[in-house]
Amino acid sequence: MPVDPLHSAARPPRSAPSPLTGGPEAGPVEIRRSARRRRTVSAYREGDRTVVLIPARMSEAEEQRWVTVMLDKLAAQESKRMLGDAELAERAGRLSAQYLDGRARPATVRWVTNQNTRWGSCTPAEGSIRLSHRLQGMPEYVVDYVLLHELAHLLVPGHGPGFWRLLEAYPRTERARGYLEGVVAADRLPHLPAARSE
Repeated sequence: MPVDPLHSAARPPRSAPSPLTGGPEAGPVEIRRSARRRRTVSAYREGDRTVVLIPARMSEAEEQRWVTVMLDKLAAQESKRMLGDAELAERAGRLSAQYLDGRARPATVRWVTNQNTRWGSCTPAEGSIRLSHRLQGMPEYVVDYVLLHELAHLLVPGHGPGFWRLLEAYPRTERARGYLEGVVAADRLPHLPAARSE
C-alpha cells in the first residue's frame, strides 16, 4: 500500500517519471544545447511546448535533472497568481468532475494558515477541505493533487487500496508526491549560504 506523503512523516524515495514527457498539462519539452552557453540553464514556453536551453557539454543525467527543475520553476511562476477560496472551490469541483465522476462534493474548500505539518486535511462529516497556505505558489499540478487527495477522502476516509485506486486516474500523482517529498526533505536540510546564481 502506498505511503501517504500528505499525512505521514515516513516517505519512501520515489523515481520520477521522465521529465521529457512533461505531463499532459505541460506538453512536449524541447531541449536546445548551445556551445556558447557555459553554465546557465533557462526555459520558456513556446506555444504548447516548453523549450529548455542548456550547455552543450551537459551530461544526460544533468539534462534530466535540469529539465525537471525548470518545468517545476515555470509551473510555479505560472501559478503565482493567488487563488482565492472561491477559485479553490471551483477548481475542486472541476477535479471532482474530471477524476471522481463528480461524486466528491465538498461543502467548503479554503486556505488555512494553521497547518504546518500537513499539506491538506478533510473532515468528511462536514464536507470541509482545508489546504495549507504553504502550497500557494507551488506548481498547479501539485495543488491539484493535494485537492484531489482531499476530495478522495470525502468518498473514502482512510488510506486503504480503495482510496489509492481513486487517485490512479490523476496522471501526475507520482510527480506531485515526489515534489512534496522534495520540499519536506529540503526543509530538513541544514541551511547553507545561498549558491551563487548565474
